[in-house]
Amino acid sequence: MPRHAQQLRDHDRNPCIAETDASRKCMDDNNYKKDMCTDYFLKYKNCRKFWHDIMMQRKRNGVKPEMPSAEERRKILESMEKPY
Repeated sequence: MPRHAQQLRDHDRNPCIAETDASRKCMDDNNYKKDMCTDYFLKYKNCRKFWHDIMMQRKRNGVKPEMPSAEERRKILESMEKPY
């Protein structure tokens, strides 16, 4: 698998793998009719925005790494009620 593809599947780098997989599965199941998968696309977009905002806040605060690890993200999500 190419390096870029590996990074996209790395849970520590990509917080929205589940949303990506769900939207791809929806497209496959619905013969690539985008209008059938709008909810999945919206959930993916909200996921990316949520984690981007977290990353930017950590960057401003000087926290490294800027993207929380998969374990940190799990704890953040558990402490919140459906952020996206």
